[in-house]
Amino acid sequence: MSASAQALAFQITGQPVSCDRCGSGHINNTFLVTTDTGHKYVMQRINKYVFKEPVKVMANIAAVTEHLRKKVSDPRGALHFIPTHDGSYTHQDGQGEYWRVYEFVDGFCLDAPESDRDFYESALAFGQFQALLADFPAHTLYETIPNFHNTVDRYRQLNEAIAQNSADRAACVKEEITCAMGFEEMACRLQHMLEENKLPLRVTHNDTKLNNVLLDPVTRKHLCVLDLDTVMPGLSVHDFGDSIRFGAATAAEDAPDPSQMKLDLSLFRIYTQGFLEAATGLTPLEVEMLPMGAFTMTVEVGIRFLADYLNGDVYFKTAYPEHNLVRARTQLALAADMLKNWEQMEQTVRELSATV
Repeated sequence: MSASAQALAFQITGQPVSCDRCGSGHINNTFLVTTDTGHKYVMQRINKYVFKEPVKVMANIAAVTEHLRKKVSDPRGALHFIPTHDGSYTHQDGQGEYWRVYEFVDGFCLDAPESDRDFYESALAFGQFQALLADFPAHTLYETIPNFHNTVDRYRQLNEAIAQNSADRAACVKEEITCAMGFEEMACRLQHMLEENKLPLRVTHNDTKLNNVLLDPVTRKHLCVLDLDTVMPGLSVHDFGDSIRFGAATAAEDAPDPSQMKLDLSLFRIYTQGFLEAATGLTPLEVEMLPMGAFTMTVEVGIRFLADYLNGDVYFKTAYPEHNLVRARTQLALAADMLKNWEQMEQTVRELSATV
């Protein structure tokens, strides 16, 4: 059965007249469907090898987007997923593949900011995401990827990778292992605070990169947040931190020279300002822990790369044998630079939080 035929399982307006591949995502197959009434929809085949329980993934997405749509004044401010004729948000075809459909929103995404304003707009988008979902019962969402940002568990996995040494690489990365272990106590602090109920459980996006923010093609202002597959219960500071880790760094994630990887304090300030302006429901302790979120997410991603290198590159796609090691080194270097600038990061947060 053709891709366009799958659209008929959903409550779309009109009959499909075109169904073209679109998007640049590497996980789900995405199509733009146009009907004879002129309506446009985005239809995706969910990658069930990445997302083992697509029905639960969509249950999370549907609950969150329905909540958002009740609060936004602009209908473009939240994705609108279309149910099937039996009221579900997923359709399983004859080959066992899962499909979903949402209304097309005209806009564009950026892989890297073209101006400081672009980065600021992404901060507003993810901050607003937190604010609008502050009253959503996060505990009702499925944890579709268990322990995704449990840094304590990520260190357990790293220790297992070191002990097993399945790719016989441990002897070559003693310096990186020592560096990673030196960060452990501080990097695990947020997880301990969550377990002690010092930080609230929130609805979190868990992939807060600039390219997951849809921008208006005319004004370049943020419209809505995209790619909600990893929406789960979590910590707001993790979402903030991943944006900083990726967007306020001075080098690429796999830059060959880790000495080039630093924290851009100007971009840190720009993003923090936008996030705090929009995320109005954060507790004082959450605000205080924003720098810790940036540090924790950087270390966590770094030790994941390092563990995968020790395991023989079984999780992340690599372009060459040392790719995961190179990635690990850049993240560990970024974490180290954050520590050097810790007082400045905390001062920035204090200054900006006092003005919003």
